[in-house]
Amino acid sequence: MNRIRIGTRKSKLALAQTQLILDEILRYHPHVKVEVVKITTSGDKILDSPLSKVGGKGLFVKEIEEALLRREIDLAIHSMKDLPHQLPDGLSLVAFPKREDPRDALVGKMAWDIQKLPKGSKVGTSSLRRALQLMRLRPDLHIVPLRGNVDTRLRKLDSEGLSAIILAMAGTKRLGIHIPNLVPIPFELMIPAIGQGALALEAREDNEGIKDMLRPLNHKETEIAITTERAFLKAMGGGCQVPVGGICQLWENAIHFKAVLMDDGDKRAFFAEIRGSIGDEKAIGERAAEEILSKGGDQVIKRLLGGTVGGDIWQKMSP
Repeated sequence: MNRIRIGTRKSKLALAQTQLILDEILRYHPHVKVEVVKITTSGDKILDSPLSKVGGKGLFVKEIEEALLRREIDLAIHSMKDLPHQLPDGLSLVAFPKREDPRDALVGKMAWDIQKLPKGSKVGTSSLRRALQLMRLRPDLHIVPLRGNVDTRLRKLDSEGLSAIILAMAGTKRLGIHIPNLVPIPFELMIPAIGQGALALEAREDNEGIKDMLRPLNHKETEIAITTERAFLKAMGGGCQVPVGGICQLWENAIHFKAVLMDDGDKRAFFAEIRGSIGDEKAIGERAAEEILSKGGDQVIKRLLGGTVGGDIWQKMSP
C-alpha cells in the first residue's frame, strides 16, 4: 500500500492519539501517503447526559466503523475502552500498540488522594464505574455528572465548585499537559475500564495490506492484556455501559487479571482475581467473568439491563 486513510474523532485527544500512530507508520513506511479523516460520532453530539444513560461508549465508534465498512477509510483509531466487545462483521483489530498508563487519576484543588478528600466533597465524573467505586470507598462524597474533553473538565473543576475530578492518566500523558495536583489512583482502590490506556487499531478483515503495514506496531504484552480483558467483557455480556472494570498485568511470564462488577443498587463490588499462563488469555478472562456472575453478578447485570443502565443512579449518588 502506498496510501492510507485513517478515520478518527475530532477531539484533541483523538487527534493526538492518531498522530502517535501516524508517526509510527511513517517510521516504518516513510514513503506512504497518509490522510486523516475526521469524523463526528453520536457520542460527540450528546454532551448533557452520562454515557450510561444514552447507550454506552459504543456511541464513540459507530460512525467511524460505518466509514470503514463503506471503504471511505482504511484504518480506524479508537480508545480501546470505547470499543464494545462485539465488533461489526467484517472488521477486526489488526494491531495492539504499546499501552499507556491505564490508571485513573484524581485531580483536586490540592494534591489529595481519595482518602484525604475533605468530607462531603463534590467529585466530578460521568463514568458509572468510577462513581460507584469511589462511593464504595467514600460514601460521604457527592458525585456530580461531568462530560467533556480534558480541558472542559478541568475548567469545570473551578466553575462548578468541585473539589476534584477523575481523569485517565493515559489521556493526560498523550496530550502532553502538566496538570497540578494530579494523583494516580492505584489499582487496589480503583480498577480501570477494560482496555483503558490502549489504542484500538481497527480495519476490514480482508485488508491484508493494512495488516502487513501495522505488524511492526504490535506490542505483544499489550495484545495479551487486551485479549484477556476483552474476553472478560464479552463473557460478562453486559456491554460497555455496565460498570465493570478489569486490569491484566504480566508478572514473571504469567498473567495476573483482576476484575470487578459494581452494583449500582447498594454499591457492592463483585471481584475476581485470576492467575494463569500466557496463551490462556481468553480462558482467564472467561473464568473471571464466571466467578463474578456466580457470586450474584448475573442478577446485577439482568437488573441493570432491564431498563436504562444506571437508572437514576446520578440522583442517588449524594449521601
